[in-house]
Amino acid sequence: MKPLPLSRVYRLLEPGPVVLVTTAGKDGPNVMTLSWHTMMDFEPPLIGFVLSEGNHSFSLLKASGECVIAVPAVEMAKTVVGVGNCSGRDTDKFKKFKLKTLPAKLVEAPLLPNCWANIECQVADRKMVRQYNFFVLRAVAAWIDPAQKNPRTLHHRGMGNFMVAGRTFRLPSKKK
Repeated sequence: MKPLPLSRVYRLLEPGPVVLVTTAGKDGPNVMTLSWHTMMDFEPPLIGFVLSEGNHSFSLLKASGECVIAVPAVEMAKTVVGVGNCSGRDTDKFKKFKLKTLPAKLVEAPLLPNCWANIECQVADRKMVRQYNFFVLRAVAAWIDPAQKNPRTLHHRGMGNFMVAGRTFRLPSKKK
């Protein structure tokens, strides 16, 4: 075993896919790239994520209390990274990256139909926002693109490094 700097620990525990988060405000919608998220409960689905206070989406989410979490497949990798490398304060990312949108059913933020999945969310708990920038979201609607069979998702490993979800296999599981 060899010591690992604590600043790199997040690279070990970043299992979920990189996602795109859409929000909406009085000046229109925004989209950002996010990899700091976790499932917190299953029914109803609760999702937690950390959103930097410096991000334009932080103020939009805080004001509106809703967003869409879109899960892109690896074919969108360059777009996902491009979206993450600019700010919605001064860039229309939908136009710049030619992102198609659809209206969501229950929230104002748009769906991204080119992504494999979209989850409409409403903020369920703000208690940790002030101290940790941690939002707890309740999924209120979810959508998948059935044309995208077995999508391979993108996973952030830190400092511009990514891995792609690989082979899917099945093992016995206790059924509920």
